[in-house]
Amino acid sequence: MAYWHQLLEVDLTAGDHSTAELSEEFVRTYLGGAGFTTRLLYDRVGLDVDPLDPENVLAVAPGVLVGPSVPTGSKTTFGFKSPLTGGYGKSLVGAKMGDQLKRAGYDALTITGACDEPSVLVIEDDDVRLEPADDLWGLDTRETHDRLEERYGSAFRSAIIGPAGEHESRISMIECEDRQAGRGGPGAVMGSKNLKAIAVKGSTDVPVARPDELEALNQKWRLETTGRGEIDISGTGDASVDVQYGTGEALDAKNTALGIFPTRNWQSGYFERAYERLEDPSEDRISLDPRSWTEEYVDTKRPCPYCTKPCSQYFEAEDTQYGDIAVDGPEYETQYALGGNVEVDNIEAVSKANEICDRLGLDTIDAGNAIAWAMEAEERGLLENVDTDVDLEFGDADALLETLRKMARAEGALGELLMDGHVRAARRAGGGEEFAVHVKNQAPAGFEPRGIKGMALAFGVSPRGADHLTSCLYALEMNGDFWEFENYDRTRMDGKSLALKSMEDLMAVYDITGVCKFTRGLTLEEGVRELVNAITGFDLSRSELLTTGERMYNLSKAFNVREGFDRDDDRLPARFTEEVPNGPNEGESIDEESYERELDRYYTARGWDADGVPLTETLGALDLHDVAEDVGVTNEIAVGQ
Repeated sequence: MAYWHQLLEVDLTAGDHSTAELSEEFVRTYLGGAGFTTRLLYDRVGLDVDPLDPENVLAVAPGVLVGPSVPTGSKTTFGFKSPLTGGYGKSLVGAKMGDQLKRAGYDALTITGACDEPSVLVIEDDDVRLEPADDLWGLDTRETHDRLEERYGSAFRSAIIGPAGEHESRISMIECEDRQAGRGGPGAVMGSKNLKAIAVKGSTDVPVARPDELEALNQKWRLETTGRGEIDISGTGDASVDVQYGTGEALDAKNTALGIFPTRNWQSGYFERAYERLEDPSEDRISLDPRSWTEEYVDTKRPCPYCTKPCSQYFEAEDTQYGDIAVDGPEYETQYALGGNVEVDNIEAVSKANEICDRLGLDTIDAGNAIAWAMEAEERGLLENVDTDVDLEFGDADALLETLRKMARAEGALGELLMDGHVRAARRAGGGEEFAVHVKNQAPAGFEPRGIKGMALAFGVSPRGADHLTSCLYALEMNGDFWEFENYDRTRMDGKSLALKSMEDLMAVYDITGVCKFTRGLTLEEGVRELVNAITGFDLSRSELLTTGERMYNLSKAFNVREGFDRDDDRLPARFTEEVPNGPNEGESIDEESYERELDRYYTARGWDADGVPLTETLGALDLHDVAEDVGVTNEIAVGQ
């Protein structure tokens, strides 16, 4: 149960579709979500496929727990060869369209080819069709959503690209009704296929193996995640602090106590200037800290499907100096990328920047890092030959907003320079790569690793590029304790490899099942396992479930190895080896020898060789025998140890 055993395959070039059966062995081995998309990508996207070629696959799969009202069971995975990194691409989103895809009778969707003209893919149960979208091309995501609703009705749920995706920006995202599949450039994949939107409506309940058991568990987790068995949409009263203030609730602690809030293009982890300005009565500014602005600007929440722990903060303001603002967010990663990292400390400006990114289709993390890099490059005199026509200066909110608009539409020299992210911008400008902060061309999330050193390793080894959610190791690093690990010291590099490997496998389970990682401290492995067993009837053991996560992780690594990625791609940007100039971590840096030593330990814990290539024995033990034949190696020393 839990499956239709149906994969919907759409060929945009031919303008047709078909269904393929997903075997019982396949669904039990990969379960759903990122498990499905990772296997489909590995099987269907070869070395000779450029990410923007029609042959690239956009794979979409709801988590196995999406559909039957599981608390926070909302996550759908978009899988693709990444235009940003050139390797494994994965982006998860609390998408209503993923829920509808499951209700339409499909466990997964693959899209290949390219339309001759801008198009919308419409899926209404077994009615699958392409319809023209010439009237939608050039519109932003909200305008497009409104047109789709007029055309098809409000019961359809959508995935949409904005102008950034149409221009094939490698940092463009897919908008799913106030939620974004942001990382790695999935919007560019849709844009390269002339696919403006996907609209889905399903009419069938998802099959459940043991419905009474699942409903009892659903009620249990509703009570666990809310404390009341219901959603508090106001963000006040009995709601927990993280529900009240969203993902940024610990921003002040990360900045002033821990010193891990990236600032001024990662030069520091302490946004001192913002606090100095707040003490100046002549400065009319609202702190980035959500504790200072939610009461004034947030009246409602727009949570993901089935959410019982909503982090959503729907920010609304009228007649500000930046115009009217309405946006879900900004979340912590946006507060850092479009705030601290560009030294803009006004929450109205940051929220407007967030809205621009959402409407025009840019990933806020990589967009903010591109502009932070450009501000430093301008400061260093490296953009003298670029007609920027914007005064790029740290702290200039107007410059931030104008540059985002240019990037999304590849407008002018500055827009063309930055539209594909800061690494390509440095190469186009002929300098500045040494302060382009990235791993595998992707900008990191907002945890300054010189003050939280395990995250340096987490950023380095993540197959999709610098990332925090692949492991959520920061949950252990910041608190010292999480899950089965205790007394971890965030200031040390050594001793993090085994915890990182274990956390990655656990978080892969969340990506496979579709349960939100905002509940990771509650559900953990045991809670997720009971839900999976109730809906599927598989009765997986603890080790079987965690092995499913480990299998998916190794398969994503194998995808990159096949693409030519090696140990060099797991190394850190030069900036992290520099000393922090101020704040709680003043003088701290990442010691390269310590990092390389812990990287060796991590590879050993994973069962990989010294270059980070999975051993044949490791892949075989995970039932990835065909993958072992493709990329596996034998390391006699490692095996002997």
